[in-house]
Amino acid sequence: MANNKQVEERMGDDLMFGKIERLESASGATLAYRHEAARGEPQGVLMICHGLVDHAGRYRHFADFMADHGFEVYAHDHRGHGRTRSADAPIGRFAAKDGLYKVVEDVIAMRDLVEQRHPGLPVILFGHSMGGLIALNTAVSHPDRFDALSIWNSNFNTGVMGRIAQGVLRIEKMLKGSDVPSAVLPKATFRIWNARMPEKRTTADWLSHDKAAVDAYVGDPLCQFEASVSLWQDVFEMSYRGPKLIQRLSKQLPILLVSGDQDAATNDGREIRWLAEKFRNAGFSDVEDKIYKGMRHETLNEIGWEKPAADFAAWAARVTARKKSVVSQTE
Repeated sequence: MANNKQVEERMGDDLMFGKIERLESASGATLAYRHEAARGEPQGVLMICHGLVDHAGRYRHFADFMADHGFEVYAHDHRGHGRTRSADAPIGRFAAKDGLYKVVEDVIAMRDLVEQRHPGLPVILFGHSMGGLIALNTAVSHPDRFDALSIWNSNFNTGVMGRIAQGVLRIEKMLKGSDVPSAVLPKATFRIWNARMPEKRTTADWLSHDKAAVDAYVGDPLCQFEASVSLWQDVFEMSYRGPKLIQRLSKQLPILLVSGDQDAATNDGREIRWLAEKFRNAGFSDVEDKIYKGMRHETLNEIGWEKPAADFAAWAARVTARKKSVVSQTE
């Protein structure tokens, strides 16, 4: 269990929802997290894991939306991101070593906090992009802690190219260390993906068709860094580890997988389809996948984001109601 010492911190900017609070994780990190309280009778808890070079405050409108649908919403900044601080995790790095396991430990610190604040409420773990990698790795490491899992815009099918990338990262680490930005991986991912976009307007056009959302990201002071060699290594380790361990999960676990058909990071949604089939072929009985037409990587920051959000809210309502029904029948 984490030490749940909390220090509330009021913030005046509009980069986050609610207020920033602090939680001491057993990993050694001081987590910065946000909480949006459910409007009306709480139906469940939604825990959000944000993406790479991202932070929890960018999910404000989604948190508002889900709070309106009766969910207590929590989101924290991962190690090396946003306002979370740890001696071994400067901006752009999970940790000097064991980064994957420490970032999972931080999610569990948040899960423990949720249990203390909202005992008995069903808990959904949600992850976008890198956050989806973190969410699945957390779920397979702690298979009894979550009542449903939703992964958005994540690629677990990196295949041979992923192994080549890992080799490149090992060379970079050998030549210059692991605590510096990778010179190669941003060019092989973000910049290639952005080059496919017709606008040629910013360095982040690949995220969304919504120019205001893209401009907000480009101008966000908490998104102005390059991921380190070690962080990229942790990302690829998560992409391979998660699918290998899905047999640890309950075959009845509700799973929702989402992407857009113009999401360069998921090969236009095909890698989400791949993950859905991976689960179904392993015997999972409650797997849904949705690929939204005309949407890029940040589905929840796209033009028309309300439709995917509404579909998610309906799914979340179904799975939490089902969980409550099962619990009431066993009491």
